[in-house]
This record gives sequence, C-alpha cells and structure tokens, in this order.
Amino acid sequence: MSALLPLFPLDVVLLPGAALPLHVFEPRYKEMITECLAAEKPFGVVRVKEEGVAEIGCTAKIVAVTKKYDDGRMDIVTEGRERFEVMQVNQERSYLQAEVLYLQDEPANASTDQVSRAVEMHGEIMRLAGAEPERLSAIDASGLSFHLAGSLPLDLDFKQNLLGMKSERERVQAIISYFEAILPNLRRSVHVRQKAGGNGHVQ
Repeated sequence: MSALLPLFPLDVVLLPGAALPLHVFEPRYKEMITECLAAEKPFGVVRVKEEGVAEIGCTAKIVAVTKKYDDGRMDIVTEGRERFEVMQVNQERSYLQAEVLYLQDEPANASTDQVSRAVEMHGEIMRLAGAEPERLSAIDASGLSFHLAGSLPLDLDFKQNLLGMKSERERVQAIISYFEAILPNLRRSVHVRQKAGGNGHVQ
C-alpha cells in the first residue's frame, strides 16, 4: 500500500511511457496539480466509468508546464509511469484520492517471434495511416507493448485490459491478436480510398 494518491478521472487510458497533455481548468484539479508540482509528486490517471472509476490506473509524472493563465488554469504535459490498482477511494478532499497497490509484472518476456510480428503489423498500420514506421532499435524492449498501443488511437476498452495484464508476453500476444483483427478493415478502407481517388470509381 502507498500514501494516498491524488486521482484525475478522465475518459482516457494512460499507458506507461505515453505522453498525455492536459488543460487543467476545474478548481479542484488546479488545486491538485499545484500541490503535485510543489511536492514534485505524481498523480493517478483513471478512466471514468458509469459506476465510478476503473480499478486499474497509471501514475502521471508532470514533465512540463507549458502555459499558466491569469485565472490559475494550466496547460501541462505528463507522462505515464507506474500501473496501480485502486484499493480504496478517499473523498476527504475536493478531488478524489485513493489507497493504491502498485502492480509488478510477472517475469515472462515476449518471444523474439512475438516481438517481430507485433512490430511488423504496427509498422503496416502506421504506413496505412500515412506515417513513417518506427525502427525496432528505437523502442525500449521492456515496454514494447505499452509503446505500440500508446502510439495508436486504439479502443479504450482494449487499452484498459492491456493495462491490467500481468506480463509483457501476455500483452504482446494481445496486441498481435488485436492488430490481426483490425488490419483487414484498414487495408480495405485504404484500398477503397485509393481507387476512389484514382479514377472516381470504386472497382
């Protein structure tokens, strides 16, 4: 267990290593972020759900304050760090806090074949989107799954499930299965666009 962690509920899933820019405007969150900055402490990002917040979240380290407004609003850039499980929510402050348990991975690394397959499909998705694929050497192998998922606008339910998985092997396999499911539709839609753009007709 840890000391109480301030929580920022959002309709996003923050993954370790992913950047998250935020515009902070609500009084309670201006107060929270100001305190985190003063103490140089992180806060927790948890996905909003109908019945409250998700059980698994990720801490966010404030890496930059890019703008401060006269009324106290702020533009900040944060980065995902550690995964945690919400054990008990505390509502004594204007913003939510929680007792959390930090999650540790089981020692099960993804195989070379899994890594190659995941990176290959990620590269194809990037190319289909008109972006330049990343080189494998530029990616930290220990956080590959979170990097691959965090660099694409994937389904939030999938990202939430990924956040709670217990090993890198499990996460990379889940990403492979997800990519295999979405790639056929992506290829088809790009093909249709190219045909339509080429001669005005879809064949």
